[in-house]
Amino acid sequence: MATQAVLSERVGVAEDLLRRAERLSGAEGGAKLCGKLRSELKFLRRIQSAHVRGAHVHSSNLTHLSAVVQSAESLQNVVALLRVYNYTKEEKKRSLTVDVVADGGLLWVKAVGRKAEALHAVWQGRGQFGDRSVIGQAGEFLLAAEEHPLHYARPRVLFAFYNGVSVPMATELERMGVEVSGELIPTATMQGEEPEEEEEEESEAGGREQGIVGNGVHPPHSEQEQAAAAPSQRPPEELLQFYRDSDSDRDSDRDSDQDSDQDSHDSALDSDSDSDSAPRPLTLLDRSLSCPRPLPAPAPPPSCALVNLDVSTLLSLVSSLTHGGCGLAFREAVLTEQAADERRAPVLPQMERFMAGKELMACAAAVTDFQEILRTLGGAKEKERAQALLRRVAVVTDQPSPRSLALTPSAAVSPRSIAIFGTGDAHHAVTMTANRKFVRAAANQGVHYSVFLHEPRALTEGKEWRATPIATPPEPTATPT
Repeated sequence: MATQAVLSERVGVAEDLLRRAERLSGAEGGAKLCGKLRSELKFLRRIQSAHVRGAHVHSSNLTHLSAVVQSAESLQNVVALLRVYNYTKEEKKRSLTVDVVADGGLLWVKAVGRKAEALHAVWQGRGQFGDRSVIGQAGEFLLAAEEHPLHYARPRVLFAFYNGVSVPMATELERMGVEVSGELIPTATMQGEEPEEEEEEESEAGGREQGIVGNGVHPPHSEQEQAAAAPSQRPPEELLQFYRDSDSDRDSDRDSDQDSDQDSHDSALDSDSDSDSAPRPLTLLDRSLSCPRPLPAPAPPPSCALVNLDVSTLLSLVSSLTHGGCGLAFREAVLTEQAADERRAPVLPQMERFMAGKELMACAAAVTDFQEILRTLGGAKEKERAQALLRRVAVVTDQPSPRSLALTPSAAVSPRSIAIFGTGDAHHAVTMTANRKFVRAAANQGVHYSVFLHEPRALTEGKEWRATPIATPPEPTATPT
């Protein structure tokens, strides 16, 4: 009965987490998080209906996924969940999964669900083979963040501990430059013999014990699991606590489908050789003296005084649509749609506010293409506005940044876009653009540009002569009484 009670409890937890995660679906990766929770729920229901014995009850990702959901709900301006970043460590390409990307991309969060006692034991070198210390993982987060600046600043790294962290570990993380939140638990030097370690039987390097193999479930691997296979030898309450404790937090980096088995193996070997895994003086945690550390407040985004204008922005800044010519229905459906959008939400005020007080630049490729489009489609007033605009803009030679030149060309990643965005990147400028397709495609290749996105506006003055004015609704008249 105890086993079924634990399973029922876990199914309820997984169902609640899934409902909460579905409300986060607006962020990138929300569907991925929901998919992992559905997989976890399916696994739990399958073993629930199979009447398996206690040793088979393992849901190794549930604690970690719960921590991810809690972080996403608690932080501000969450833009991505379970986002994968590539980075280089010891001249090898690696990938790392950031549980929550918040503050508009300026805060990377690793959500940790394992108990503080288990984390501290691993840090002291008393973990099982393959267990990874969070100190080693923090170093990887810092390396990856250094390679993925946003607005030309390294994202802050936060480790959020939902079952506590020892004060010495928190101190070491903060010394490295990692922010810490959660319950901080002081330690005391052990007297006499070393106590038994907390029953954290699952190794972080072991994959998931991912649930199902063929038509069954994984057999027990460790001595603790084998002991649990005979529930009659354990008191029911002890067995219940055993399964509560067994829900250990996996290294979320290996949750990514993009990580190869070899990369995971290399990472595990690297972590075994980290200096933080060396044996340390044994200490005990004293939760009676713990104190909470809240989540940090959002930091103001770094300012950027230089703005790079791409072709779509140059066109929008001089278009007749943004200068009073939006009250028309054009023969071209796309122009009619842009005119309607402009009536609802004018883009020029937004763009002017962003550019105010900043230096403007554009690369030669953008200016050449802009002038060619202007000669072909521009009207007299649009050309006049273009001349005035270009007098405010510093034109620089095309000089894409190295990471831009490393992009693989595709339908969305054209050489022109690489030149334009890459030159802005090389000058540490924010690129103003309506080219969302390129921004997404570059991000999918691991290059996240500093951009200000706006809606596109085409040149329309030359087509106004055959457009139809939009009838202005009459003013409501008072009804005589």
